Amino acid sequence: MILARAHQATRRYGEVLALDRVDLTVRAGELVGLLGPNGAGKSTLINLLVGLRHPTTGRVELFGGDPRDPAARRALGVTPQETGLPGTLRVGEVVDFVSAHFPDPVPRAELLDRFGLAEQARRQTGGLSGGQRRRLAVALAFVGRPRLVILDEPTTGLDVAARRTLWEAIRAFHAEGGTVLLSSHYLEEVEALAQRVVVIGRGRVLADDTVAAIRGIVGVHRVSFVADELPDLPGVVATERTDGRTHLLTTDADQLVRDLVGAGVPFRDLEVRPTSLEEAFLAITDGDRAEAATATA
Repeated sequence: MILARAHQATRRYGEVLALDRVDLTVRAGELVGLLGPNGAGKSTLINLLVGLRHPTTGRVELFGGDPRDPAARRALGVTPQETGLPGTLRVGEVVDFVSAHFPDPVPRAELLDRFGLAEQARRQTGGLSGGQRRRLAVALAFVGRPRLVILDEPTTGLDVAARRTLWEAIRAFHAEGGTVLLSSHYLEEVEALAQRVVVIGRGRVLADDTVAAIRGIVGVHRVSFVADELPDLPGVVATERTDGRTHLLTTDADQLVRDLVGAGVPFRDLEVRPTSLEEAFLAITDGDRAEAATATA
């Protein structure tokens, strides 16, 4: 079942083309990661899906209806990139206020415990840390037992422990049959959570596939080892040196290792692995920028 869909969605802000004929489908039970650099169009796409904006051309649907129709948003939970909370209200009071809008909300204690906020229930939101306020903003998206949750940069400002707590809450919601569209700059986060990844750059969808397939799009492997010197080797896409190790990105790892052995340079601790999602993401977006530069030259 399709819960949210953008079909050839274009959005302009004056002369600025924020989205360019974007196609996106989110089906029931999916956990989709939305990746892209700043200004790529991620937040604009989310604003269309939740009804805060409408496409200049194209079509956007939410639960089969118009996202701007309140009836279409009844089973939707959202945490936008920026939120404002009334500073004088206590955390429990904010949860109760939002809960009153739903016929069968998650009990306050259960919700706060799930998001690691049980001890803050009686604190005013104005006295919370930035990370605590962010966790509360995300928790409120789950109050009404939504079928679909859309999270825009949900873990911004969180420390490692708080981020892990949030990950577990998202995983639990998904394991219970919930659907999630997650936009994040933390590539580790998308790699840890998402089953499917959509990469957006310059307002267009550059890739839409599994995490493994996104890595495979660029066909690059990382060859790492320790060596005192490095000869010139063919087929090397990029070279990095960190913590005494040399890391080479290559499209043919087997040939690179053969060339390394043939060069007669002593090395040890050889490791060959697929690229990370971050490396694939950078390769995809760098390729898109290079294509744009060539087109305008």
